[in-house]
Amino acid sequence: MPVIRNTSPLSRRSLLRALGGGAALGALAGCGVPAAYVSPKERSGTDTSATDKRLTWANWPLYIDTDDKNHTKRPTLEAFEKRTGISVDYIEEINDNDEFFGKISPSLMNHQRTGRDLIVISDWMCARFVRLGWVQEMDRANQPNVAKYLDPLLRSPAFDPGRKSSVPWQSGITGIAYNHRKLGREIKHVSDLWAPDLKGRVTLLSGLDEAFALLMQGNGVDITRWKADDFHRICDQVEKHVHSGQIRRFTGNDYIKDLAGGDVLACQAYSGDVIQLQADDPDIRFVVPEEGAELWAESLMIPNLAAHKANAEKLIDFYYQPEIAAELAAWVNYVCPVPAAQDVLASSKDKDTAALAEDPLIFPDPTMRKRLAIARDITSTERTEFAKRWNAIAGL
Repeated sequence: MPVIRNTSPLSRRSLLRALGGGAALGALAGCGVPAAYVSPKERSGTDTSATDKRLTWANWPLYIDTDDKNHTKRPTLEAFEKRTGISVDYIEEINDNDEFFGKISPSLMNHQRTGRDLIVISDWMCARFVRLGWVQEMDRANQPNVAKYLDPLLRSPAFDPGRKSSVPWQSGITGIAYNHRKLGREIKHVSDLWAPDLKGRVTLLSGLDEAFALLMQGNGVDITRWKADDFHRICDQVEKHVHSGQIRRFTGNDYIKDLAGGDVLACQAYSGDVIQLQADDPDIRFVVPEEGAELWAESLMIPNLAAHKANAEKLIDFYYQPEIAAELAAWVNYVCPVPAAQDVLASSKDKDTAALAEDPLIFPDPTMRKRLAIARDITSTERTEFAKRWNAIAGL
């Protein structure tokens, strides 16, 4: 089993693009666009899995385990191929949710194959695909491990009740990272970001979908059923902190550099990134505020007309075996969607690997789990208005 390494997959959680691209795609994603929506009877195609033992899988860069001595080798994927006889064309082509949406949307809206049997996108983008009818429901009879081992916290997001069309690949938490030594105190609440001694030393995430939920939770909002008024209230608050100079800037994943370099003392952050930062600086801490934090996932989906649907379902289920999930978690260091993998890591003879089992940013402890929630997604009718206001505040 591989040990932890300082390789941070920085491009996975990317910012919402400026209004020109994001709003146009948001408008297309509305179910009010008849040409885009695909009805259930038109989503499946001829599945050649039984006779054609292969599949094509599109994923983000640095989002799967690799061999320590040869980074072109992917041990878990090679184990799947050997065990099943199914060859996998693994393509690291997803660098941004909106960019990938634009790449494959012409095929999907025109009822054509995408050339991909499996894709991994962020759940807020998965919501668009589900609304548009661009992905197929999975046959859980082919996925007993998913049915048995998927984390209960991730089983039924608002956009896909029961996870019929999506299965989490990896998960994560949007919370607050801070430098405890330089700040000289703990951060426990979202409101702590607005303390006078942090003026000009705070950053927020620039992407609407990445930023809004945690800020709402700071106001005591249940993000599983937030309202438009809740969104505009946080915009009013953030505007005030921008004008006062409290917020240094809005960032994508480049908050990592600001925090590591000391220009920023506290910021919105992703749990997986902080694990990597802590390897170099143990004074950097990650907190799930007492009001709660957002739990999110990047999920596996099978696009319409995929030629190897059953093969893709087998691959997904393969990664839900606790032993395989543990091997993957030891490499990517995000929240593992298979809690049973914790015991596998704990039993490792490698000290560093076994230590990962005790990391609450990979396996949240019971107290942390009670504070985590999946935000309801921004609907297609809300997106244009909300993106326009948020992007103006964030300077996008």
